[in-house]
Amino acid sequence: MQQFFEKALLQQHPLRVLEDFLEREVANEKAKKYNELRFVGYVLEIGYDTVTIITSDPFKVTVGGVPRNSLLVMVPSERPHGMPPHFTLLRVLDTAPTPLSSEILQTYFELQKKSMPELDVFTQSELQWGALKTGVLGMFYPHPEIPNVVEFSGDLNNFVSAHKYRVYSPDDALLDLVVNGIVSAKHRFTIGALRLTESRLPLPTAPLPRVPVNVSVADFMGARTAMFGKTRLGKSNVVKLIAQSLIEATTEERNVGQLIFDIDGEYANDNPQDDSYSLASAYPDRCVVYALTPKEATPSRPLKLNFYEHPDRSRAVLAQLLAREGRTAIYVNAFRSAEVPSLDSLPDLPPNEKLRSKRRILMYWAVLSKAGYTTNEGKLRDLVKGLDPGFTDDLRDAIYGGSAPAKPNSLSSLVHEFEALAELIRSHPSHSTLISSGSGTALFTADDQAILNFLKPAVGAGTTMIQRFRIYHDPKAGEFIREIIDLLERGQTVILDLGNADPEVMKYFSEELSSGIFYHQVNKFANNQLGNHYIQLYFEEAHNLFPRRDEDTGEIYRRLAKEGAKYRIGMVYSTQSPTTVNRDLLAQTENFFVAHLSSQDDVNILARENIAFETMKDDIMRAKTVGYVRMLTRSHRFAVPIQARKFTLEKPPTELAAQTLTAATAGNHSDVPSS
Repeated sequence: MQQFFEKALLQQHPLRVLEDFLEREVANEKAKKYNELRFVGYVLEIGYDTVTIITSDPFKVTVGGVPRNSLLVMVPSERPHGMPPHFTLLRVLDTAPTPLSSEILQTYFELQKKSMPELDVFTQSELQWGALKTGVLGMFYPHPEIPNVVEFSGDLNNFVSAHKYRVYSPDDALLDLVVNGIVSAKHRFTIGALRLTESRLPLPTAPLPRVPVNVSVADFMGARTAMFGKTRLGKSNVVKLIAQSLIEATTEERNVGQLIFDIDGEYANDNPQDDSYSLASAYPDRCVVYALTPKEATPSRPLKLNFYEHPDRSRAVLAQLLAREGRTAIYVNAFRSAEVPSLDSLPDLPPNEKLRSKRRILMYWAVLSKAGYTTNEGKLRDLVKGLDPGFTDDLRDAIYGGSAPAKPNSLSSLVHEFEALAELIRSHPSHSTLISSGSGTALFTADDQAILNFLKPAVGAGTTMIQRFRIYHDPKAGEFIREIIDLLERGQTVILDLGNADPEVMKYFSEELSSGIFYHQVNKFANNQLGNHYIQLYFEEAHNLFPRRDEDTGEIYRRLAKEGAKYRIGMVYSTQSPTTVNRDLLAQTENFFVAHLSSQDDVNILARENIAFETMKDDIMRAKTVGYVRMLTRSHRFAVPIQARKFTLEKPPTELAAQTLTAATAGNHSDVPSS
């Protein structure tokens, strides 16, 4: 009667699959259906961290093989009454010696030396036994407080003598419980299929596992997610799947906005040659594309920067663009090296330094104006409190060779005055008006003169060199940050198509938007307005933004890595090597997707930062199949090897289980989009 009630309580419990599994094992053993057993062996030695099991060739063949990194379950041979169903999850690490190992080696040596054609039945029986070392991943058992819920612990509460346990190779139902049983049922998303080994050669006695692997979308919200692996192994495909999962899960709530810095244009644009679809194609109503260079087949909004309002950064952009075109004249190199202050720095400067900094900004603005960069002059006057460079009357008389006109109040008059100044400095460098009366030094620094010489060179094209870069400029571009933040607040996915853009242009947009979003969230936090809304940022080539040395990391990226989760900002970052990424970021990363890494240093640092990868280091270095990754999320307490499904827009994710399983067992995903 007690057994009846215990069984009745388990009818709706996830661990019912364990009870059914063990009942089938008992029934098959009694019926002598040995070819249907999932029994692997007995426990030889047991500890809190490792378990050594003894097994034989027939057991391993019957279950389809026991490769390294495969999952096994250990259960008591007889469960005491009153003890709920539970099992210990083991991962196969390596072979282990047995007490008879030396005798077995001696037997093999004698057999080979004597060239015996076959073995007698007794010798065969002795030689087929061996041992496997396994690592303890944890225990599955009924949640002590919530009915019909399974709980996982990363340790053992107790163990008894080794002979009181049996070890099995789990079937698909039990594997499904292992990889999906502790994943929240709300907002689940099928990301791929369980793939225990790279090899897909099945044994005739048992098919390969066909188990879909789910993730909880909540694991990515406000968390840091890393993609590691060599190029062309499907990192970008997994990124698309994560972005897709958040879009699908928030169709009604619209509480997650996503911003993707698309440096190769693969999230914004389809690539039919690679059979790769974009997020924008799959979800046109949820995605908004901003493009530096619009593509005919992809609807997009213009992505520009306001060169006037960010003089320090736009000057750096121009310097990189000029270098990229091979402009190496002396006066051009001087202009590229000249520092231009930011508008934000002016209020904090002493009066004299403020005036000098303002003049240099005005000189730079004159260069832009002469090159044909349009702007709102009224707004510029407000930003610097007038366009007058503040020259003395004596200097202005010297500039104009007599009576000077009215002080500049427009960009055109400013260009005229600075061009005349450049001529004066070139023709009369020792003119008294060009010497500061207070210090006796030159009134205009080398940087000032470099900008003036570019504005009015003695010989050369000057500002005409930068006219073609006007495609990056828009006088209203300062508003695109506000516009994008508004889209993110509405739960949209914004894709910045930066394909073929100069690195300095990419850096500009990354920093501007990252800063704008961060301080927007900080302000919401200070006013208790965060609510249940999240923003996800996607960075590729993350080693450029989060370099190894902390002092080389930009301030905004350092704050995003350390404080982003507090302000509901999640990050998904990709790079080829964990050794190139800031260690603080790596240590605080919650979710990992790791494809093939070829360096011992890479796998070692990965294992040091997250112990879950310690036993999988060799596997990560050897396996090179596209889309084959080791996954660790906030829900999954141990690394799960999966074959990521291919991102597609042909079917919604809820209908992709069969396709996922087929891909995992019948193909190697050679057409997964590259990273």
